[in-house]
Parts: sequence; C-alpha cells; structure tokens
Amino acid sequence: MDRRFFLKGLGLAGCSAAAHPWLTTLTLAEGAPSFGDNRLVVIILRGAMDGLDVVQPQGDAGFTAARGGLLSPATDLDGTFALNDALSGLRPLWQAGELAFVHATSTPYRDKRSHFDGQDLLEAGTGTDLAPMAQRDGWLNRLLQVLPGAGSETAYAVGREAMPILTGPARAQSWAPDQDLRLSPAAQTLLDHVYHDDPLFRDAAASAFDLAGGAVDGKDIDPIVDFAAERLRGPARIAAFSQTGWDTHKGQVGAIKRPLERLQRSILRLQAGLGPDVWGKTVVLAMTEFGRTVHENGTGGTDHGTGGAMLAAGGAVKGGRVLGRWPGLAEADLYDRRDLMPTSDVRDWAAQALAGLYGLDRGVLEGTVFPGLRMEATPGLIL
Repeated sequence: MDRRFFLKGLGLAGCSAAAHPWLTTLTLAEGAPSFGDNRLVVIILRGAMDGLDVVQPQGDAGFTAARGGLLSPATDLDGTFALNDALSGLRPLWQAGELAFVHATSTPYRDKRSHFDGQDLLEAGTGTDLAPMAQRDGWLNRLLQVLPGAGSETAYAVGREAMPILTGPARAQSWAPDQDLRLSPAAQTLLDHVYHDDPLFRDAAASAFDLAGGAVDGKDIDPIVDFAAERLRGPARIAAFSQTGWDTHKGQVGAIKRPLERLQRSILRLQAGLGPDVWGKTVVLAMTEFGRTVHENGTGGTDHGTGGAMLAAGGAVKGGRVLGRWPGLAEADLYDRRDLMPTSDVRDWAAQALAGLYGLDRGVLEGTVFPGLRMEATPGLIL
C-alpha cells in the first residue's frame, strides 16, 4: 500500500499529510561500473516550496507589488534575483560556481494543486497520467534499469514511507535512524488534518508539538545526511531523501525560514561529509511538486500554485547562475492569472543532469527514464 492510498484510506486526503515532517525517506542506490565516479543526490521538498520567496525576482517590478508585506529578507545574487537570507550559508557555493537555481519550472501537473498527485507525478517522472503509483515505477528506478549492473539499498529516515521515486523492479532496502517520538506519526498526521483549516487550533497544536519535543529541527536531518555521505563515499552513487515543511499557507516569512535552514544544513553537511574529491563529482537536485501563488493570501502566506524553482548544488554543477526563461509577473503573464507561469519542465533539467553524469542519450532519457518528455532545456547545468 503506497503513501497516497494509505492516507486517503484513513480519510486524510487533505493538505498537511503530504507535507508532514515525520514522512521523510532516504534512498540509496549502489553504483556499478556504468555509473563511474559521479554522484547524484535528489531531495524531494514536500509541501510545495515557494520559489518566489527563495529566489526573489526583485528586478521584476511586479514582485513587490504582488507580495505586499510578505517579503523575506534577501540579498542580491545577480542584479535581478536575490537569495533568501535563510540560505545565506550557501553563498560561498554560489560564488564558487557550485550552486545554481532554475526558476519558473514545473512538472506537467496543472490546476488541481493536490500535494499527493503533484508529488506522485514528480517522483514518477511521467506526463499527466495520474494512474496509481503501484502501477508504475519512479524515474530513479528506471535510471537504475537502464544502467546495467546497478544494485540498490534504500533507507528511510524518521518515517515509514517509501519514496515512489525509487519504486520499481530495481532492488531497494530500508534504513532509518532511531527515533524517540512523543507522538506517533499516524497520530500527528491525523491531528494535522483535523486542525489544518482551523487557524486557532492549528497554531495551538503546532506550539504544543514544539513544547513536547515533537518538532523537527535542523539537527534531525543530520543522521540522514551523514548516512548518505558515508555510503556515497563508498559504493553508493545515488541518494534520494525528502524534506518537509514547505506548505506555507500562513505566516510565510517565519514559516519558510525553518525548512530553508534545514535544506541549507543538509547541503553543507553533505559537502563536508563527502569531502572535496567526492563533492567535486556530485550533483544535488532539490525539487518540489509545484510552486505557490504570486499574490499573498489573507493570512500572510501563499496558496498552492504552479511554476516554482529547483536548486542544483555540487562540485559538478555549472553554477553561479539562475537558469530558465523568466516569464514576468504582470497579470497577463501569469498562469491562470494567479501563478508563476512555468517556462520549462523540471524533468528536462533532471534529464540534462543525467545526460552529463552518466552519458545517457536523449532517446533513453525521453523514452525510458522520463517517458513523454521532449527535452528543450539548453545543456550546461553541470560541468
């Protein structure tokens, strides 16, 4: 039984479960000769990260007008875009050419804006077919299938959920760090759903979880990252794990800071754990199911949107750039007059990374790893 149908079976088809902090997974794939020495780390950012807050288009006159009071502190990157200060620790990577962003990108998913469907599509790497995940495999699993000799070992951190991105015939195993939780994952997921649409109870519950020790802070990601780095220094060549907390419907300036700091901590800890030699052969891709609305909502947050942003880091990244065609934020330029218009397919950028890392040709990438994709992005995401 997969994550989506298990939660729906409990009557939990709302918003927060798919973005729940205890539902996080680590997956590792053991390398084979065809992988060479290059490493790939995929981080799924569950909950819909607001790319407009992370990489702020301050050179677009429509940005400040649209966001009103929802303006997180940010520092200029290139005269057009500014980086949220919660990621300020990554600026040395940007300056070293080891950090890049892709803006206005998305999967083919449109309009329904469901976490479950959006994440399923992101991890399946397919087009708009939303058949049950049990009937298809994930794009990392298909990558393993087209690179003969690959084995795999899978590990789950702070949760029991399998990552659909690695579902399929290729072998997978599990690992999770020991956790002493005051509240079971199922119980907190249920409470999240019960309280989600009631601001008074939702905020009170969040405070209670914090006081009870149930909140996830930056250090909770350390065992996941350390284990990944240890394996990637050895036989592993691919790692994938998820991070949550990106569903910023209310008080976004404060709410987005914590997951950003956690993401920054993960990347910097990976860099340190891998060491200069392995880091120099590594690409980290952080991607989310969809973006968020251009305009601030009535509670100082943003709602589910369409176009978003992807992060790429690592010594093998051709960084110091914000990639992708910027569509603008004038009302006529928006998707459905509410969202950032996607100008590229996030799968395209992942495919470009796989082509550079593993020498896969376009036919394999479009026909097997990402069926239905028509690659258009200009090569050059990685060295």
